[in-house]
Amino acid sequence: MSWMSYIMIMLASYRLTHLIVFDKITEFIRNPFMTKVYRKDEDGHTYTKKVPKNNFGYLLNCYWCSGIWSAMLIGVSYLFYPRFSKKIIFILSIAGAQAILETFVGVGTKTIHYLTSIEKAKNETENN
Repeated sequence: MSWMSYIMIMLASYRLTHLIVFDKITEFIRNPFMTKVYRKDEDGHTYTKKVPKNNFGYLLNCYWCSGIWSAMLIGVSYLFYPRFSKKIIFILSIAGAQAILETFVGVGTKTIHYLTSIEKAKNETENN
């Protein structure tokens, strides 16, 4: 296996795991295995939290658990069905790399916005 194939498999596994655990589009898969629990914080505010109903719910809600199964699914499909899986791995790896880049860009953008708002508030305080 080439290093490029290995990196693509890692990125594809990352993206598939994120798709299963976090993305809105796969919420319909997670919802039957989750239940809503109502909690109160220190101030008495009630909030809703989704928790797994069973072990399969934990699998779909746990990044580490889903990561193992995603890696196994992609790795085994690459070894036994390379013609089919290479196309899926290619698409998922592009999406995975894009998600990682977007995380860094998003953090940078939010940091710039935050620092700009602090500077603006500081200037307003000095002018008053």
